[in-house]
Amino acid sequence: MANHASAKKRARQDLKRRARNRHIRGLLKSAIKRARTAVGAGEGDAARDAVRLAEREIRRAASKGVLSKKQASRKVSRLARSLHASSS
Repeated sequence: MANHASAKKRARQDLKRRARNRHIRGLLKSAIKRARTAVGAGEGDAARDAVRLAEREIRRAASKGVLSKKQASRKVSRLARSLHASSS
C-alpha cells in the first residue's frame, strides 16, 4: 500500500479511473455485440441503427481514453464493412 500522500492520492484516482473505464468498456462491448447480432440476423434498418449506436459508443470511449483513436476507427470500420456486406 502507498505510504506517502501523493501515492495515496494516485491510488484513489486509479480506483476511480478503473471503475469508469470498466463501465465504459462494458457499455461498448454490449453495443458492439448488439450490432453484430443485428447484422448477422440481417435485420436491415435495425442493424443500421444498432451499428450507428455502436459507433457512437466507440467514438465516446475513444474520446475518454478507454480506447485509442486508431483502435476505435478500426472497430467502426469493421462494423460498417460487415453492415455493408450483409445489405448487399
